[in-house]
Order: sequence, then C-alpha cells, then structure tokens
Amino acid sequence: MRIGIIGCGIAGQAAAIALARDGHDVTVFERFAEARPLGAGLLLQPSGQLALERLGVLDAAKRWGAPVQRLYGRTTGGRTVMDLRYAKLGKDVQGLGLHRAALFQALHDGVTASGAKVVLGFEVAKIKDMRAPHLIARDGRAEGPFDLVVDCAGAHDTLRKALDARQDDPVYPWGCLWAILPDRTGAFGQELRQVCEGAQIMIGILPVGRVPGAEAEGDHVALFWSLLHKQYGAQRTLGIDKLRARIEHYWPQAKPVLEELHDINQFTLATYRDVRMKNWRDKRVLVIGDAAHGTSPQLGQGANLALIDALTLASALRRNTDVEMALAAYEKMRRPHLRYYQTASRRVTPMFQSHKRMPGWFRDIFFGPMAKTPGIARIMRTTLAGVRKYPLGLWKLPD
Repeated sequence: MRIGIIGCGIAGQAAAIALARDGHDVTVFERFAEARPLGAGLLLQPSGQLALERLGVLDAAKRWGAPVQRLYGRTTGGRTVMDLRYAKLGKDVQGLGLHRAALFQALHDGVTASGAKVVLGFEVAKIKDMRAPHLIARDGRAEGPFDLVVDCAGAHDTLRKALDARQDDPVYPWGCLWAILPDRTGAFGQELRQVCEGAQIMIGILPVGRVPGAEAEGDHVALFWSLLHKQYGAQRTLGIDKLRARIEHYWPQAKPVLEELHDINQFTLATYRDVRMKNWRDKRVLVIGDAAHGTSPQLGQGANLALIDALTLASALRRNTDVEMALAAYEKMRRPHLRYYQTASRRVTPMFQSHKRMPGWFRDIFFGPMAKTPGIARIMRTTLAGVRKYPLGLWKLPD
C-alpha cells in the first residue's frame, strides 16, 4: 500500500516506522528544509514507553532520558496537592523524562532503519480528492495518488479543516515558558515537581536526562512557568532578572536551577489547542496525534497518545484489507482511550491554569486526600500512567 504521511514529528515518525515495518511504501512529507524537533521537555508515561518498545526504539530513548518515580505538587504555602508514585502500580513502573530532541533522534533513526522515505521542504497546502488523495505543496508540487494519507501536522494543523467532520480547535489562553537547564547539583532527579499558588501561578521542574547538542554535559531539567499568551510580550520586556527573581520568590528551593538562567531567550513559549473532531477520517485520509486530539499538557499525555495512535493504525490495517474499513476500525479502537484523556484534560486544566478562584481552591482542598483514598488513588495513578479508557476500566495497547 502506498502511504503518505504529513509531518515528521512524533506521530509522523512513529507511524512511518510502524507502517513501513509492515511492508507498506511510506513517504513522510516535512515542511522544513531539515527535519527537527519542536518543544522542550516531555514525560513519557508507561503507555508511551510500551509503544516505543513495540517500535523498537525504547532503549535508544532511555539512553538519553531520566527516570521519573514520582509526581509531586504543592502550594507555595507547603500544602501537598498531588503525590503520585509510579511504584504503586508495579515494581518496575516509572515515567521517563526526555528532551524532545532525544526522542526525535531515537524515532528518526528508526525511520531510517525502516526504509521509509522522507521528503523535506514540502509544505502541504492542500489534500486533493479524499478517495484517491494527492498532496499539493504550497509551491505547486504534487504527490500522489496515495492509498492512504495520514495527517500528523500537529495541534496547529490547518489541513484537518478539509475533512468532512465537525471540529473545533480553540487556543488555550494559557501557555508555558519552557527552558532546558543543567541540573549541576542533581537536586531535581527522579521527580516531576510543581509549585502552585491558586490557579494563576504554576511552576514545574521535570528531569529530562542528557540533551543532544547541549553545551553542558550531564543531566538537565525542563523548567516551566505558566502564563497567559497576552502576558508574553510584557514578560520579555521585564527581562530575565525579574522573571528569575519572581520564580525564586515562589520557589526558593529552585535557586540552583534558576542560577542557570542568564537570557530571556533561553525560554521558549509553548501554546496549546483543545482539538475536538467528531471523526478523524474522511474516505482515505486520517488525522492522528495532536492534529486530531491536541490537549493542554496538564496530564502529560500528548506524546504518549501520538505513539499509540501510530501503532493502532498499523494494527487496524493488518486486520482489514479495505482502507476505509481499517480507518473505521481504528476510530473504534482509539475512541474510548482518547475520549477519556480529552475529557480529563478539559476538567483538570482550569485547576492549574485559570483566573478563577474556585478551581484552584478545589484542587488544594481535595486532590491531596483523594490521592490517599483507596480506589480514587488508583484511578489517579492509572490516569497518570496513560492506561484508562472511557467510561470506566483500563485500556490496553492492541497487538
């Protein structure tokens, strides 16, 4: 089968590996002149790690990443609002903190080994004819027809608008400033830590291990600072010294990492969309990854869901020789898992990023006790691990 994939990110590369390994003729179309990662740190949950293992690149990712044993959050006043430990799900269960460049390299090596082709500098402007899809580049070049086109162009993708499906993709008013910094003291290993004040202040530090191409050797962390998009310009104008002092005011213990901040340009602004699509397919075109179901990063599931999408698509195509039947089967397999995490993300996000008082108050009062209540605590841990489905029960990666 001839398959065209739009986008050389996590979803696109994972799909290329899985589909090329099954013998399909796969070509990935990337808009940039050089395939490269976008973003800073990410947390791979056990579900995502299993997907990487199936793709044959988990060991390569682990050589770069850092194990994460615990997610711990507190208020600036010291009240615990979240304390979730992976070990309570199993002896060897843990998260994996990674720089996106490390995951990108592991996947890119896998794409090369799979035999899939990558075409650079091909910015897809239009998908023509959903029954025999052609890809039309912005410069007028055309590729196709394909038996299947997979749109993996990310949360800010515009190509999904061409699908015959009800959809909405509002931008979250809140984003995050991210910086990758050396952890010279080793004080921030093993845990993702967050400090909050209400729902307006959120600071986090995630261990991400070694970083490809970094000036400093050794372990690094991803520091993130929550802010409204409209505050970004003013924050840059204030400069790095005032931002560093403000973060240290809320989190004095973060000073060893904050001392590595010297320039406001060390920070990158990340923005997010709440992508909702009634259907992810139209004839022989399918949307996967953040392009299909982007959420805020509060549950740390974006990369995991994208990897799982790719493997599920490969599984559906193995079970169905008819492409449109395979895509219908894919939707049926993915919907319970994705619906759970999209719904959970919409419910949780205002508790960490909002101007309203009630969501932050609810989080501070109830999250700590809930994490200690049998039954509810297990739901919270399995939600974090990426293995729940709608409406109830545990999800499993298809064979």
